[in-house]
Amino acid sequence: MPRTRQRVRLQDGLWLDLNQLLREGLERHGKIVRWTSSRSGEIANGALTFWKESEDRGFLRIVMGNLDQRLDLLARPRHFGGQQWYFKCPVTQLHCSVVWLPPGASRFCSRQAWGKQVAYSTQFEAPFDRAIAARQKVKRRLIADLNPREWDLPPKPKWMRWDTYERLAEKYKFQQGKLDQCMIEALG
Repeated sequence: MPRTRQRVRLQDGLWLDLNQLLREGLERHGKIVRWTSSRSGEIANGALTFWKESEDRGFLRIVMGNLDQRLDLLARPRHFGGQQWYFKCPVTQLHCSVVWLPPGASRFCSRQAWGKQVAYSTQFEAPFDRAIAARQKVKRRLIADLNPREWDLPPKPKWMRWDTYERLAEKYKFQQGKLDQCMIEALG
């Protein structure tokens, strides 16, 4: 049985994934961001500006409507060389890769800063719906731009390693087993 909705759904708000922003070239120049919702269309527009103060410190300025927030950025060394950039949460002071702005909030913070005020969308779904979503996620990873309805378990893409494909196939079969169990319980 899914939980009743007493908390705000985190995915109904806005979020920034620092790794994705850096892959898209935020470090070289600023970025205009448009957040969209699959349910209601456009949510918000904002301007992001990245400033690097040193090799391992910087900050991100977010300007969006009445919100003008500065988030500190820290780079940490990686095991095999290079560095990984993180936000420093303004509330918890912890490192995080994603910051969230739930509906009604006045600033971006880490998931941990919001505590029990928010929940992920899957926490409101029944086990049957969660299994379908997990199975679809595997299918999207395997066939990317093809129509997922055409395949039950898609064949291995040329570029994918066999170990990866077999691991994803096991996840798919596990979720299919959950779906079968839910159907048996519903019919029994």
